Amino acid sequence: MLIFASILMSFARPEKEFRIFQFPQNQIPRIDGDFSDWKMVPDSYTIGTNELKNTKIGEGIPIDPKDFDLNVKVGWVNGLNRLYFYIEAYDNYWDFSDPVMRQDIFELVIDGDISGGPFINTENSNINKIPKSQLYFKGHGAHAQNYHVFTPVKDKDWAMPWGNTPWIKEFPYANAAYSYNFKSGESGRFQMEFYVTPFDHASFDGPEHSVISSLKENEIVGISWSMLDFDGKQCESFMNLSHDLRMINNASYLCAFRLMPLEPAFRKPIDANWKFFTENREQRIIRFYDNSVGEITKWHWDFGDGETSDVKNPVHRYKSGKEWVVILTVEGPAGKSVRSKVWDVVTE
Repeated sequence: MLIFASILMSFARPEKEFRIFQFPQNQIPRIDGDFSDWKMVPDSYTIGTNELKNTKIGEGIPIDPKDFDLNVKVGWVNGLNRLYFYIEAYDNYWDFSDPVMRQDIFELVIDGDISGGPFINTENSNINKIPKSQLYFKGHGAHAQNYHVFTPVKDKDWAMPWGNTPWIKEFPYANAAYSYNFKSGESGRFQMEFYVTPFDHASFDGPEHSVISSLKENEIVGISWSMLDFDGKQCESFMNLSHDLRMINNASYLCAFRLMPLEPAFRKPIDANWKFFTENREQRIIRFYDNSVGEITKWHWDFGDGETSDVKNPVHRYKSGKEWVVILTVEGPAGKSVRSKVWDVVTE
C-alpha cells in the first residue's frame, strides 16, 4: 500500500484515479466511424468537461458546456499494447480551416511506463550541453508521447506527434476515424475514435529501434489531455485534465489511469487456460503455468503421456519425443472448466 501511494503521489491530481475500460478480446473496437462498439462501455468510465480546467488561455474562466462540451472514454484490450479513445464533443464554433496548427486540437500525452520527467527537447536538462537541434533526435518525444489530434481533420494527417517520431501516428501503430456534419465556423456534434501505441522508448531511427510499452491488467499508465478551442483563429480556451499546463511537455504532470480488469458482465465465472515454457529441450522438461480465470480450488493436468498432476504449476519431464495433447481441468465454487491444447507441446 505504501508503494502504491508513493507512485500515485507523483501524478497530477493525486487524489484522482481514472479508469481504462477493458474490451473483451472477441469484441475489439473497430476503427471505422461506427461507434456502436463503445456502447458496452459503462457511463461510469466517461470523463467529461467537468474534469477539465482552463490553464494558460482562459485561466480561471469556468467552462460553459453550451460553448464547448467534451466526453472521453479510454479503453484497452488485454494482450494488445494499444490505448483506444472515443471522443464525443459539442462546439458552438468548430475551427479547422487552417492548414497548420491554428484549429481545434485534442492534445493527448501518454507515458506508458510512468517514467515521468520532461520529454520535449527544449525541456531536456542537457540543453545547456547539447544543442536543441541535436536533442530533437535524441529523445524528443521518446519516453512519453504528445499527440496533437486534429478535431476534425481537413487535408492533413489526423495527428501531429510533437517529437522526432512521425511514424507513431501511422498504421499499425495508430488509426483514427471521424463522424461530423458541419463546416468550419459552424456549430455541431463531433465524434471520433482512434487508438495509439504507447512507447517506453520511441526512436527517431524507427520502430525497429523502439520499445513498445507493455500494458498489464491493474497497472497504471500516465495520461492527460488538453482541448484547445479555437474560435475564429484565436484560441479561446485551453481545457486541461491535469489542471497543470506542464503536462504538455513533462510526464510527471499526467494523471493516473488504471488498466481495469474485465467488467463482471464480460467475465466467465470460471474458465480454464494455461501456458508453458520449455525449460530444457534436450531433457524434454516442460514447465506448465495455470492461467485460468475465476476462483480455482482444484487443478488436474493430463500431460498426454499417461502421466498426471494435481499441482497448480507443475514441471513435467517427457520420456520421448512427440506432439502432445495436454488437458487442464480446474474446479471451483462456480463449477468446472476444461482447456485442451492439441500439439502445442512438442518434444524431440
